[in-house]
Amino acid sequence: MKKVLFYTICLLAIAGCKEEPKAPVVQTVVVEGNDSLQSIIDQRDKELNDMLSVFNEIQEGFREINEAEKRVTLAKGGEGTDRASRIKSDMLFIKDTMKKNKELIKKLQDQLSESDSRGEELKRTMQSTIDALVSQMEAKDLQLNELRGVINEKEVIITQKEEAITTLNNDVADLKNETTQKQQTINEQDKQLHMAYYVYGTKSELKGQNILDKKGNVLKNNFNKNYFIKIDYRHQKDIQLHSKGVKILTPHPMSAYRIDETPDKMKTLHIIDPDLFWSTSKYLVIQVK
Repeated sequence: MKKVLFYTICLLAIAGCKEEPKAPVVQTVVVEGNDSLQSIIDQRDKELNDMLSVFNEIQEGFREINEAEKRVTLAKGGEGTDRASRIKSDMLFIKDTMKKNKELIKKLQDQLSESDSRGEELKRTMQSTIDALVSQMEAKDLQLNELRGVINEKEVIITQKEEAITTLNNDVADLKNETTQKQQTINEQDKQLHMAYYVYGTKSELKGQNILDKKGNVLKNNFNKNYFIKIDYRHQKDIQLHSKGVKILTPHPMSAYRIDETPDKMKTLHIIDPDLFWSTSKYLVIQVK
């Protein structure tokens, strides 16, 4: 299409330059006529080349705009910061190129209106070409407005999704923190539920901590709780007593434990059934010799 238009313009320009030959009267007149004709031809060629150069620049602008549109169309299907940056860059390029094309079309219009060296047929052809460019520009404006609408709609959807994801992530994080706190509370409660205390010592040591009173009663007064060793009875089933003589003073089912003896006669309390053993008392007092 471009080549046909170019050849049409050129042929019309050349045709407009032809005149019917006249019989020469004087040699000098012929020479002056030839110079004048050549000057007109040169002026027309220059104007035509200038307009054709502007026309080609406009067409190249449309080509670059179409390429940028294709990139935007491909990029708008994705998501992410990089995608948004590419779309923004291409849309800015399209905007600048459209502005440049409008300015070039205005330049063509000015060139055509200012020129008086063309024939009417050539002017009509050039005006038709400019009108076609104006129509192409208007159609492109509509197309780009539709593309901007699609992109804006896409951006709204993406923003809504990102906000929903952020909210969901926050909810998940809050739920996770709440679950963690609840689990910590459960673990602490479970630990407290299975907490037990034991102490072993001589009679005088136990009396010194008010664990054993003067009448031989165990844990009757304000005894020193800090003197006891705290354990999780699910995990500790053996208590080394470091003595050859031991006596359990607190009530615990005999079937739930046994007293083992090392080769050197030292005693060890082995708890067979922890739940049963500690069911009667969470405090274990052992008197040793």
